[in-house]
Amino acid sequence: MQDSIGPEQRSHRNLQEILSASRRAADLSGQLLAFGRKPMQSLRVLDLDEILRRDISKMLARLIGEDIDLVLVPGSDLGKVKLDSIQVEQVVMNLAVNARDPMPEGGKLTIETRNVELDREYAAHRTIVPPGSYLLLQVSDTGHDIPSELLPHIFKPFSTTKEQGKGTGLGLATIYGIVKQSGGFIWVYSQAGMGPPFKIYFPRV
Repeated sequence: MQDSIGPEQRSHRNLQEILSASRRAADLSGQLLAFGRKPMQSLRVLDLDEILRRDISKMLARLIGEDIDLVLVPGSDLGKVKLDSIQVEQVVMNLAVNARDPMPEGGKLTIETRNVELDREYAAHRTIVPPGSYLLLQVSDTGHDIPSELLPHIFKPFSTTKEQGKGTGLGLATIYGIVKQSGGFIWVYSQAGMGPPFKIYFPRV
């Protein structure tokens, strides 16, 4: 149909809506399936900054729109991680969509990476995190903050901070599942007047 209907024809916009709805349905189906079974991972040693620059940044620019500035802050001498590149894209894209919606009039989305060493003192406050070498992937924005009372439930399936009909409540739950399956850890922090930063720690190879 796309080949036979040009942009100047009246039905072209309807066709675009059909395609958009189909993609949303496919994404939702994939997220639902992720809860029914652990998806197979295709793990390989990755340079996360290269993936962010080469692949993800191009998709994000189209996804978030022209009114939102995308800022990449790569770490120096960044270590490698063993991850599924498709799942990494899914994590960043979901976080970007989550950040885009509270900024209808524009803003800034910042993605930064850096090496971190989590010592025993840090692990004492986060008992599920073993001390060691990690790569931090942090996503933050200039949108509005999430009320602190919602933060403990934010990664639960079907929990959403969006208006009714605007979100499925599966995006952050999917991210949480991918990060845990990859051996990583994720936290979100309340930040008055700003969008909450999401911090993801992946073990370095």
